[in-house]
Amino acid sequence: MNIGALKQMLEQGQDNLLLRFGLGKAMLDADMAGDAIEHFLKAIEFSPEHSASWKLLGNAYASIGQLDDAIRTYTCGIEIAENKGDIQTAKEMRVFLNRIQKAMATKKPE
Repeated sequence: MNIGALKQMLEQGQDNLLLRFGLGKAMLDADMAGDAIEHFLKAIEFSPEHSASWKLLGNAYASIGQLDDAIRTYTCGIEIAENKGDIQTAKEMRVFLNRIQKAMATKKPE
């Protein structure tokens, strides 16, 4: 679905996990990561164990350069995913987390 249609649903009072997740994903896919963050945070409010929301929230933070937030998000998301048996999502977040940590470790001070 397109962002406009999803926003319209939200404006009409249809606020739930799947709508917020879908809107966040659509915005992330449209290079609107900063705007997507609020929707992933709301999705997590609806369902703190929704590991896909944690993963895409981490991706959104990383894409706008908020690496500390991305690290915290992935770390928490990995624990949540593993606790609920969502091994694939946990593995994906671990890969993203490792990439950020390696990049930060090799970054030279200016």
